[in-house]
Amino acid sequence: MPITSSAKKALRQNVRRRKMNLVRQGAYKSAVKEYRALVNSKKLDEAAAALKKAFKSLDKAAKGKTIKKNKASRLKSRLAKMVKGK
Repeated sequence: MPITSSAKKALRQNVRRRKMNLVRQGAYKSAVKEYRALVNSKKLDEAAAALKKAFKSLDKAAKGKTIKKNKASRLKSRLAKMVKGK
């Protein structure tokens, strides 16, 4: 356990940040998974709405530095390409 007051504060901050990172990470992963399932089952109308949701969650994760900006861009590009292939 931390001893100094600054280390105690850093621990509190790390716990808080970890919770938010896990929430954002779960949100973008579930949104991407839902979109991929819709595209694979050829439900393209529903997939368009899911793509919008996935983009939003990826942007939020990148904005909050849960994931890097380039990773978000790479995933968005790959998700957008999925529809063209189907």
